[in-house]
Amino acid sequence: MGYGVWKPYVSVAERRKKAERAAAKAKKGGAELSPIASYRGAIAKTFWGKAWCDNLEGYSDYANRLPRGRTYVRNGSVIDLQIAAGEVRAQVMGSNLYTVAVTVTAFPEKQWRAIGADCSGSIDSIVELLQGKLSTAVMERICKAGTGLFPAPKEITFKCSCPDWASMCKHVAAVLYGVGARLDQQPEFLFALRRVDANDLVSQVGAGLPKSRKRPATGKVLDDALVADVFGLEMAEASPPTKPAAGRNKSSAVKVTAKKTAKPAASTTRKPPATAKTASDNKVVTKKLAVKPSTGPCKSTSGNVIAAKAKAANSPRTPKEAATRKRASARPAKGKPR
Repeated sequence: MGYGVWKPYVSVAERRKKAERAAAKAKKGGAELSPIASYRGAIAKTFWGKAWCDNLEGYSDYANRLPRGRTYVRNGSVIDLQIAAGEVRAQVMGSNLYTVAVTVTAFPEKQWRAIGADCSGSIDSIVELLQGKLSTAVMERICKAGTGLFPAPKEITFKCSCPDWASMCKHVAAVLYGVGARLDQQPEFLFALRRVDANDLVSQVGAGLPKSRKRPATGKVLDDALVADVFGLEMAEASPPTKPAAGRNKSSAVKVTAKKTAKPAASTTRKPPATAKTASDNKVVTKKLAVKPSTGPCKSTSGNVIAAKAKAANSPRTPKEAATRKRASARPAKGKPR
């Protein structure tokens, strides 16, 4: 083919037949193809597909090549389209089978952080993001021309094996439209193409909030002794040991300890009511025992208590009882001769 001489025109029906034969031959050879099926109407129907096509049609430099690309992608000429990280590889049937490679630069990290900051707290679900069901403000921010996720013409480079001298041939245009059709079904490919992780945009509850360093007031912390008394548990010693709670908790702990100490001393015998002085003395003694345990050996007082009880039981309370007991002891036993 010389300068100004073009290959004969191939009708749509003939091109479709050739595409089907080429696809069947590739599959027979073991190749796994991912074609863009032929269809009528709009190329993309969902948010991400439409947004990609709208961005593509904003390329004024390629306006004269895009219409031919739409025709090729609609009639099934793109027999294989593979999207990977930062690149697209495809096979397009024209007069012959041509190979197309499209490279997209990685999205700048600074701009990605800016999008994450602007959308912070607005994206709670990756599913809603991929389905384009977020608020209009959020989606417009992600798709914003120049600073959004879609590439500008200077961020795309492409190559086709066809002899067309144009910077963007109809086969490349068909592949770029095919990307929009693929995003209808798999929108996550857009993030892979720009080499970013969509999960970075998903907000996390409490993320970025300062951690509170203020501890609760000492008077609001329940003492371990109270917890043990209420629930009947043996509390292990903390490491390092904490200081006893001040104020109301300390007095309550002393009272509870005094009650526990006073229980074993109770007896079935009736005791005379204690005076105010005696009660205060006992309270002082109990408090000293609870707060400052004795370091020396404990002396058992149980024997003294039992002896005192026996003595109190045998001693007469009145002179009349003493005389009665004396006469009873002087009587002779029955059945013995006097």
